[in-house]
Order: sequence, then C-alpha cells, then structure tokens
Amino acid sequence: QVQLVQSGGGLVQAGGSLRLSCTVSGTIFSRNVMEWYRQVPGKQRELVTTITSGGNSTYADSVKGRFTISRDNAKNTVYLQMSSLKPEDTAVYYCRIWGTIYWGQGTQVIVAS
Repeated sequence: QVQLVQSGGGLVQAGGSLRLSCTVSGTIFSRNVMEWYRQVPGKQRELVTTITSGGNSTYADSVKGRFTISRDNAKNTVYLQMSSLKPEDTAVYYCRIWGTIYWGQGTQVIVAS
C-alpha cells in the first residue's frame, strides 16, 4: 500500500521560510519522480516543482529562486524548502508521485502580509 505522509506548513509572516516534508512508503522511493503541487480554493491545483530520481529539478516561474525541492532517499522523503514567502504562496500544498494517483494528504501554508 502506497502512502504519502506530509508534515510541516503553518502560518508564517511574509518574507519568512517554511519547510514541508513528504515521506513515502510502499514503493521504491529512489525510483520515483516526485512533485509538489499547491491549490487555492476555487482554483486548479498548480504544479510547483518536480524532482527526478537523479535529483534534477524544475520549478514554476512563480517560485523559481525562492523554493527548493530536495530528496533524501535513505529516509524516503522529499522536501520543499520555501523562502522569501509571499501572501500569494498561501495554499494547500500536496506532494505526489509523478504519473500516479498517489497524493499526500495536503498541508496548509498561510503567509500573512
């Protein structure tokens, strides 16, 4: 059974930082391409960043230079380090195994101005 369990998130002032974690079980994590999405109520879920099994990453233009995705295969965990946060980064953040139906439970991030 594949499970993705997220942690982190919360309330932060604009300009602050947060780190999200997503721990995966039930799959060979090191082979997975991992993604982070975010969703604001009333809008479609937006792809934020992707990291390949080899550690290569891509980012949405809106977060480039501020967010960093990383992975620790020994811990079966992917991270999203968010810095210089803006109020428009407020959303529920989800991790996902690329190309599958498997999602994390979602983590609320609120950036106060």
